[in-house]
Amino acid sequence: MAVYEDFAKLDIRAGTIISVEAFPKARKPAYKLTIDFGDEIGIKKSSAQITNLYTPEDLTGKKILAVVNFPIRQIADFMSEVLVLGTNSPNGIVLAVPDKPEGINNGDKLC
Repeated sequence: MAVYEDFAKLDIRAGTIISVEAFPKARKPAYKLTIDFGDEIGIKKSSAQITNLYTPEDLTGKKILAVVNFPIRQIADFMSEVLVLGTNSPNGIVLAVPDKPEGINNGDKLC
């Protein structure tokens, strides 16, 4: 069973997707996301398998939540620096997003 200290080790932050690219080299359909996490963390990149439910136009400007303190992971020829959070739903991955995105800043920490 997980305890609070396990959760506290995760650094989950809010960010804004600033660009989206197709990622044809990924084994499963995915996008390359560029995400702004504010001044403290900066701009980070992530690969996300969210093509079933989202278009690049849907994603650009969207506030998301991501784990920013996992090790970098190589996916094909791309280095994914953060893990964007979502749920594994029947029709595909649904992003975990802030309920009131206008009320948070890039880099705000989930608590």
